[in-house]
Amino acid sequence: MDKTPLVSVLMTAYNREKYIAEAIESVLASTYQNWELIIVDDQSKDNTLEIAKSYKLIDNRIKVYLNEKNLGDYLNRNKAAGYAKGKYLKYLDADDLIYRHGLTVMVSSMEQFPEASLGTQVNIREYSEPYPVLLSSVDVYQKHFLEGSLLLSGPTGTIIRRDVFEKISGFSGKRYIGDIELWLQLAMIAPIVIFQPALIWWRQHPDQEMKLELRNNDVILNKYNLNFKVLLDKNLPLTRENKKKAIYYQKKRIARLFFKYLFSHPKFALKLLEIKSFKMTDIFYALSICAFD
Repeated sequence: MDKTPLVSVLMTAYNREKYIAEAIESVLASTYQNWELIIVDDQSKDNTLEIAKSYKLIDNRIKVYLNEKNLGDYLNRNKAAGYAKGKYLKYLDADDLIYRHGLTVMVSSMEQFPEASLGTQVNIREYSEPYPVLLSSVDVYQKHFLEGSLLLSGPTGTIIRRDVFEKISGFSGKRYIGDIELWLQLAMIAPIVIFQPALIWWRQHPDQEMKLELRNNDVILNKYNLNFKVLLDKNLPLTRENKKKAIYYQKKRIARLFFKYLFSHPKFALKLLEIKSFKMTDIFYALSICAFD
């Protein structure tokens, strides 16, 4: 009998002794059980590794690895994926939880649409049609850039087909924007599946990466540079008209930020002008068409 797990749950950890036991327990409690749990400790300075190893003794589907040196967030995610045997990669951060039904919904959604490269939850409880929903590359890019950001979930809220992940060599390693960058790449290659929210619990605490991100204005610059890079890609799956409209929306948002910070944080406002494809003339254009009504 083939005992290869269908899904590899990947848990990267660094100084998460307060939370990792709960994260592991949430996987053990899943209604879906054909999984392996790969935990990769990134040279933690607390008891994270010891706690993880204690669960390895309880269930042989749990495997624990220690990096020789600290790799950082995204590179450690790639490292964990390198140990995976499953058809699907399911990241679960060591400070988050997955609900009992979470793996069941995610895996079954991907199995229903085997052509999909990525599955992600959206924060819309009542979508226009019943979940799960398969979206083409065109649909994804149109919804993300023209109808309100679609790809907002971090790795914990997604599931990835491993062969496609490996084809594009995983995460680039760019801090803070590495996940959205990968989701857009995956959506370019193949359709994606969206499923209902409330499959995972995203813990909020002072030490999480998102809190650090919110205090870093350079993240805004990096995100807009990424958006323009994607929108100017010759393989962009949008019509010329929609591409032009999407670029305009990005410029309008930056123009709003420019005036928002011009007097309170003038240095940052001026840094917005360093974003590629955005110029001072775009600010005046936004004003001329009453973008701030």
